[in-house]
Amino acid sequence: MKRDRAQEEFERFVAGSVDDLLRTAHAIVWDLTTAEDLVQECLLRTARRWPRVRSMEYPLAYARRILVNLALDGAPRRHRQNSELDPGTRLPLDERHDEAAARAFGTVDSTSVVLAALGGLAPRQRAVLVLRYLEDLSEAQVAETLGCSVGNVKSTAWRALERLRLALDPDRTGDIRPFGHDSNDTNGANHDERATRI
Repeated sequence: MKRDRAQEEFERFVAGSVDDLLRTAHAIVWDLTTAEDLVQECLLRTARRWPRVRSMEYPLAYARRILVNLALDGAPRRHRQNSELDPGTRLPLDERHDEAAARAFGTVDSTSVVLAALGGLAPRQRAVLVLRYLEDLSEAQVAETLGCSVGNVKSTAWRALERLRLALDPDRTGDIRPFGHDSNDTNGANHDERATRI
């Protein structure tokens, strides 16, 4: 009876969290099949520890951490496998048409440009942006999930956002620095001017 209850609780957990985990995995690894495999492995590992996990305040946070670790640990291997694939077998993002995206964003072109820019980020940078902005986690929660410091999350997010800005606006110059790093302003007095440039 107790085992049946635990199994029912786990099944409810899976039903309630699988979509969020899949969205997170897909945004990090950029491949739906790989994302599905990662979610499956994540749920398998969570199931093995379910008696302990179910008593946690936030079991989804535990599962998300497993998922992100799996995604980041396997990134070099996946990159190597993807580079071996024939690029001619995949449709470029510009050739994919999605009516829902066209209605939601106005044009598929702008969406595909953003998706291509996101796809060009390093897996850890994508993970930080996905957790911070897609999953709407605080910097502290992202740091806990990734097992790093809050400062590391902030700097990684800043670098990733700057890379996105440069990819989306190639005319932009690369001389913009974070607050307090302007070579002409050692005490940060001109931070308002930099804020308007960023």
